[in-house]
Amino acid sequence: MAKRTVERTEKEVQARSNWDRYFMNIAHEVATRATCDRKHVGAVIVRDKVILSTGYNGSIRGTAHCDDAGHMMEFDPNRGMESCVRTVHAEANAIVQAAKTGAMIDGGTIYTTASPCWPCFKLIANSGLRRIVFGELYRDARIHDFAKEAGIELVDLSKKA
Repeated sequence: MAKRTVERTEKEVQARSNWDRYFMNIAHEVATRATCDRKHVGAVIVRDKVILSTGYNGSIRGTAHCDDAGHMMEFDPNRGMESCVRTVHAEANAIVQAAKTGAMIDGGTIYTTASPCWPCFKLIANSGLRRIVFGELYRDARIHDFAKEAGIELVDLSKKA
């Protein structure tokens, strides 16, 4: 069987997303499922260019969502402000989904629409993910120092936009 060659125009080549942008676009779509209107965040875990898991910020399985029951606000001394604690964050939900399905994420990349908070960063690091690609810097800048120490690559796509 002869191999068919399809030539693409320069415009088509330029329009094709690189892998980081491609998976970040998917993370943005995942974020549309979020159920806390304070911040819609989506996460996608990938290894070898294959999606292993997704997650978005939403309430504990089987419990009321912020959209239905309202926010559950608590003072966050690290940020000096109130935060909604009803939801499980997108990154944590993606890691939990991978565990539930038996997906091996060690050595993978997590794409998240907002940089992870400190507790989610710790989960990411201990899950064996080696790369964090995020779309906006949000919350906690200390992840930069600890990522370097832990050998985790951080990629800020907002700087490449």
